[in-house]
Amino acid sequence: MEILDDKIRIWLESAKFVKPVSGVYVLYNRKKEAIYIGESQNLQQTFTKYVDTDFENNLCKQKTHSYQREFVDNTKERKEILLEDFKDEHNGKIPICNDIIMTSSH
Repeated sequence: MEILDDKIRIWLESAKFVKPVSGVYVLYNRKKEAIYIGESQNLQQTFTKYVDTDFENNLCKQKTHSYQREFVDNTKERKEILLEDFKDEHNGKIPICNDIIMTSSH
């Protein structure tokens, strides 16, 4: 299920070409299930780091097959809205990789 209005892009084919601007992004697995909702002040820098380090060895994010992105100024607020909307549509659950991060940081 697509979360953003942006078209779904194949990860390795286009991740290196994203603009160096702030925004939010959604990572999807092969089944087009959202596995992570993230935000960055510089999408190009974040995506380049993900490509160069294989998602910083994050096994959950390594399942990424495609993504969407949206350029916004207030990234933290937009990410929170997307997470809340996702929870509303998925019986209170958040994407699996967000859940793993939240669980391991508490």
